[in-house]
Amino acid sequence: MTTTQPTHSTPDTDPGKVELHARNVEFDLSQTPLHWIPDHPVASNFITVLNLLLPEGERWFVETFNEALPMVKDEELAADMRGFIGQEAMHAEAHDLAVEEWLNRHGIDAKPYTDQMEWIFRRVLGPREGGTPEQRQKHLIERLWLVAAIEHYTAVLGDFALNSKWAEAGADPNMMDLFVWHGAEEVEHRAVAHDAAAYFTDTMFNRARAMGLALPFLALLLVRGFRFIMNADGSVSVGPIGKFTGYYRGGRAGVLPKIRTLLGATFTYFKPSFHPHDIGDTAQAVAYLASSPGARRAA
Repeated sequence: MTTTQPTHSTPDTDPGKVELHARNVEFDLSQTPLHWIPDHPVASNFITVLNLLLPEGERWFVETFNEALPMVKDEELAADMRGFIGQEAMHAEAHDLAVEEWLNRHGIDAKPYTDQMEWIFRRVLGPREGGTPEQRQKHLIERLWLVAAIEHYTAVLGDFALNSKWAEAGADPNMMDLFVWHGAEEVEHRAVAHDAAAYFTDTMFNRARAMGLALPFLALLLVRGFRFIMNADGSVSVGPIGKFTGYYRGGRAGVLPKIRTLLGATFTYFKPSFHPHDIGDTAQAVAYLASSPGARRAA
């Protein structure tokens, strides 16, 4: 089975406002190799880190939005937030299954890394119990903006997944579908976190402060996760230069996002006119979601 990745659509095909909802999905990874992109073990392992990192992060998104939702009086935004919550909860569940079934079958115990993610997102970034109501709301707004900054990168990565060269490289269709389905939903709901944070307060200071935290935070967790996976993968033995070369090869082949693309997206976030709708193509995302083998299998 192969997965067809649609190309960018024209503005004439823009579906307009899309009602966000969670989709049931089912991905069969029973035959998926550890290096699911042939001849790209470094790229395969780098993207696999997301299976370990994302579940706790997405549960934190859900917790933060559930805390904010009762304070939102704009019904359209509240409906988008409820759709966002449902989609993120499903993402966490899908990637959890990938870790529990797929990685364990390949002899990799991810618990040391996932335990760290649980501590960071539940203890370090979780809601504060003490303080005044004003202090707790301020902390909530800071977390909403941090979610928005992180969601900026998930939208960029979602657009990359929709337009990657994974299929051309012969990637495993089921693992590819997992990531493209997830990426398509990230593009579909790309503006919700930004709009939710802006509902409470919208200043360049809030946006810049959140990005100043999100960029090094995500980079640290990804590098730490990549090192963990590479050490656990006994079939690949490369040093720092080999890892860099492997990433570079993946970027040139279109199976990994190029570093300059991610840096460019960071600078774009600071433009006064920035809005998440500038990223990706809703019509392309919706078209993929309608044809995703994982979503069709669950239906």
